[in-house]
Amino acid sequence: MTERIYGVAVDAGSGLTAAISSARGTNAQPDDPLIFKRAILTELGPHASTVLLDASCGPELIGAYPSGCAPMLAYEADVYHISDTERITVIPDNLRVEDYLRLGVERLKFFMYYAPDDDTNLNLRKRELIADIGAQCAAHNLTFLLEPLVYHPQLANGTAAYAQAKPELVRRATAAFAAPELGAKVLKVEIPVDLDFVEGYGTADMSRDAAFEAMRNAADAAGECDLVYLSAGVTFERFEASLRLAVQAGVEFAGFMCGRAIWADAVPIFGAEGETGLRAWLQDIGRARLDKLINATQ
Repeated sequence: MTERIYGVAVDAGSGLTAAISSARGTNAQPDDPLIFKRAILTELGPHASTVLLDASCGPELIGAYPSGCAPMLAYEADVYHISDTERITVIPDNLRVEDYLRLGVERLKFFMYYAPDDDTNLNLRKRELIADIGAQCAAHNLTFLLEPLVYHPQLANGTAAYAQAKPELVRRATAAFAAPELGAKVLKVEIPVDLDFVEGYGTADMSRDAAFEAMRNAADAAGECDLVYLSAGVTFERFEASLRLAVQAGVEFAGFMCGRAIWADAVPIFGAEGETGLRAWLQDIGRARLDKLINATQ
């Protein structure tokens, strides 16, 4: 493990923009997403090891990174603009890998949906795209953080059937993208179990011991890559509990990159109270949530 990572992710694109616009109503302004992200960066950044920004707003906010908070930019046009059938991430047209160091950024994050049993040619194309980005990161001395987000072509997320399949999906995706030839130094992955189906948290479809084993098996697949967990849209309480479960399972992981679980509740605050209310919420609840997640990894 090279370093501890306590990251805040605010790289959401058009989905967040739409949510902010809806919350702001008649007060909506074109620069609202930038204001929202700058507030998170400057209020939570001093207490995080890194803040992840998107390729659109990120370059404009580089100068706002607080001391001690490492800049990180996503290398994606917009993760919400992905083909429904192929789910191949679109490369940004305003940013290239060679631009990162010029901007003062040493960490690049790339996201890809991945189903281990999907079409072989499709998965090969995804792998080739990732390998190319990894090679460019190596050539420019960038740390490559890779985020494979699993899915199943036939099973819907949130169902008992998907929860049963998820540990193996995450394990296989982790193993596939930990391959040294892809160049990833850090893998940002999902918690491999759905707590809604784990004994003591939801239904008892999976025992706590089985959950421990699933988490250890998936983490072991990371090999030489550092492993960080993402919140994947769950509530703050669920994500905090998931991190604690990983610790109890004896999983060795570097930390977390958490987005909506920390700041999603701030969107309506921004809508109702503007930037002043947003910053007050971040200083109070947002900071407390970040501190709790850091504590959960200890």
